[in-house]
This record gives sequence, structure tokens and C-alpha cells, in this order.
Amino acid sequence: MIAKQDLIKVKTRALRLNVWFKALSRTERAIMDLTVKYVERVRSHTLEETISSIIDKILKALESRFLSNAEKVGREIMEKLGEIAEKWGNKTASEWKFDIGFIRFLGINAVNQ
Repeated sequence: MIAKQDLIKVKTRALRLNVWFKALSRTERAIMDLTVKYVERVRSHTLEETISSIIDKILKALESRFLSNAEKVGREIMEKLGEIAEKWGNKTASEWKFDIGFIRFLGINAVNQ
């Protein structure tokens, strides 16, 4: 069962990170708002499925936003590291810009600090 407090947490996070209006349609926002307002625990199987799909949509939007921010930061760090590595004689440093895993690694480390 989905509790009211869980819905409030998801909604608050989505609003803070500007995902609420971008990721959800007007109908989906209304369903969430009405559920938060009038339901303590979701007991209806149909409503639970609907709410779950809306929450999944929010979480995917939050995840993609996090990854895009991490990639942006990681790319900036990688460019600086690449320049330094090339000056030190590393011949493969110019290929680092194509390694998305390395870029995400750098970005996630920087974002989490």
C-alpha cells in the first residue's frame, strides 16, 4: 500500500527539482494532488497502479536530470584533466572525451562532494 507521507515526499522532491510540471501532465498532477488530499493509504488496486506509474515517471525524470548534470560536470573536469595529461605526455588523453563511463564517474564524484 502507498501511504500519504510517501506521496508527499515524492511530490516535494519533484517540485524542488523542477520535475513536477515538466514530467507530468495536468491530469497526472491532479490525480496525485487529490490522492494526497483525500486518501491516507491507497487501497484501490487501480489507483495504486495509476499512482505507481506516475511515481515511476517522476523518478525516471529525476534520474535523467541527475545523470545529465553529472555528465555536464564530468565533461568539464575531463577536459581540464585531458589538457594536463596531454601536457605530461599521455597520448591517449585525447580519447577520454569519448568515454561516457569515465565522464559520469568524474561528474558523480564531483556532484556528491
